[in-house]
Amino acid sequence: MEWAGRRRGGRDVIDAAVAVAVALLIRYAIVDPPGPSSPWSAWSAWPVAAVLSFPIAVRRRRPRAMLAVACAAGTGVTVAGAVAAGAIWLTFVPTVLVLYLVAATASIAWSVAGLAVCLSAAVTAILIFYAQVFPGLALAAAPSEMPAAWPIEIGTIGVLLTVAWAVGTVVRWKRETTARLVRHLADAAVIDERRRIARELHDVIGHSMSLIAVKATVANHVADARPQEVRAALAVIEQTSRSTLAEIHRVLDLLRSDGDPQQDPVPAPGMADLPELAAHARSAGVEVELSVREEAALPAAVAVSVYRIVQQALTNVVTHAGPTRCVATVDVDGREAVIEVVDDGPRHGRPPRAGHGGHGLIGMRERTKMYGGTFDAGPRPEGGFRVSARLPYDPDGTAA
Repeated sequence: MEWAGRRRGGRDVIDAAVAVAVALLIRYAIVDPPGPSSPWSAWSAWPVAAVLSFPIAVRRRRPRAMLAVACAAGTGVTVAGAVAAGAIWLTFVPTVLVLYLVAATASIAWSVAGLAVCLSAAVTAILIFYAQVFPGLALAAAPSEMPAAWPIEIGTIGVLLTVAWAVGTVVRWKRETTARLVRHLADAAVIDERRRIARELHDVIGHSMSLIAVKATVANHVADARPQEVRAALAVIEQTSRSTLAEIHRVLDLLRSDGDPQQDPVPAPGMADLPELAAHARSAGVEVELSVREEAALPAAVAVSVYRIVQQALTNVVTHAGPTRCVATVDVDGREAVIEVVDDGPRHGRPPRAGHGGHGLIGMRERTKMYGGTFDAGPRPEGGFRVSARLPYDPDGTAA
């Protein structure tokens, strides 16, 4: 706010300086015109120049009102004969400058109307001046002076007004186009953020609920015969529920705009949390063999994506194939992260499903696409399912 005030104050100072410069130019033209001298006394050139130039100094505060004042002042002093014959176009220079601002800030209808009114008023005033005032003026003392001619005056003013309107209109169009682009980018950022949060929630809830559902099913079937397994299953459900609530809390905190800066955020999952993922899958009956080779530390953003891809792949194994055997491999070499999760398919005669489709594969594919990598998922000829992803990245965590 303070910066905007200083900026406006700086523009006001510039407008005031321009107004003074235009006033001096008009005053000089009135006192020493290229054509016959004005019948008004020489001292009147100062107040006339000041009145004509005043709208320039305050044009940013009331552009349309100042356009009316500038046009009326120029028309009035021209009809009254208090102008420089042969340089009447200078009288309408303040109108030109104010019209530019109106065209740059007001609607197209207002600017077109302003251009039409100002142009009509200037033409009428010049024709009146040359028909009624000019014939009675004394001839110029110096014969080398350029002879005054109303077509030149009208042409000059017409060109200046039209150019000012055109430039102002282009400036307004560029500003509106830029504003629309900024709004579009802001809306796109919001949509992308919503998709990212939805993907996070899907990964968190999908993985945890799959594990909880499996353990609850086990507990229900062995409740009478093996109570110790029931307690173990309930312990897994309790631990999974707590960790899931913590992750959901972290994701939903991204939606808060008035978050407490003193509150310690829940850390985002990363490479160090992969063994816990494998342990959860094992507790659901999947024999997980986890292999992680990390030659260089992963940036945080890439580590989250790697964690989520492995999480979703293991969730699919637990949901669609378990109990079974699964091999999860993560290889990081400092330039890319390669992920592969392979399972042997369902055991005990459980009918295989046609792939682990749905939003899980879509989410993994989207995460891979963010880094310009490659993703592949599908059944293996020898049975089971394979998921592989390659995420190239730069050291700063952006796509390579």
